[in-house]
Amino acid sequence: MSTQPATTEDILGFPVTRMRQSACRDLVASWLEAPGTKPRVFACANPHSLHVARSNQAFREALIGADLLTPDGVGIVLGSRLLGGGISRRITGYDIFEDTCAMLSARRGSCFFLGSSEAVLSKIRARMARDYPRITVAGTYSPPFRARFSQAENAAMIEAVNQAKPDVLWVGMTAPKQEIWLHRHRDQLDVRFAGAIGAVFDFYAGTVPRAPAVIQHMGLEWLPRLLRQPRRLWRRNFISNPAFMVQIMRQKRQDQGA
Repeated sequence: MSTQPATTEDILGFPVTRMRQSACRDLVASWLEAPGTKPRVFACANPHSLHVARSNQAFREALIGADLLTPDGVGIVLGSRLLGGGISRRITGYDIFEDTCAMLSARRGSCFFLGSSEAVLSKIRARMARDYPRITVAGTYSPPFRARFSQAENAAMIEAVNQAKPDVLWVGMTAPKQEIWLHRHRDQLDVRFAGAIGAVFDFYAGTVPRAPAVIQHMGLEWLPRLLRQPRRLWRRNFISNPAFMVQIMRQKRQDQGA
């Protein structure tokens, strides 16, 4: 893990950054200006992902191994407050995506989108051309939709990325598959910065609408998504999130007794 200890805090054993969004942006900028190094990896922490990762060793290793793990969830902010931490607001995958695109545009950089469907990727390419004409979309790749990829499929994805030689790789395969894939293959990828950003692919393509800004600022972005996809998201909101808060209270009691 590359961030300094002072910039992170322990949330259930995971090093979540306490830096503000502007500091995260500066950190990513420094990575984009440092060619020849191993790829720096970004991932998001939310109550559901941390709850799942506690019982999924590969996912746990991926989140702990990320160079930047941001508090993408109001539950993480609340958990930090209960533990006496310093995380004051969410930093979402979309925040990092937008900030990085602005930096890539300024330096005429390039990026690659790995994940989702061809239909979504086509919409992303079209919008990127409108929003960021100075960014080169070096390539896109829609992998097979399955739980696990074969060795040949992994090799094909890595080759597609490396032939394109992008500055930034965006991976959108849903969690925890995207984080695990990126963690396992990061040393084989010829990129400077890579981020597992999941739903950002659909948000940016416009295939799934984001909540209005006021809802986002209130920390209720999860609610419209739950109403749209109750069968897929009910477990996250009614099982994982409460379980996360129980674990936070246990950590608080342990910290107080230490």
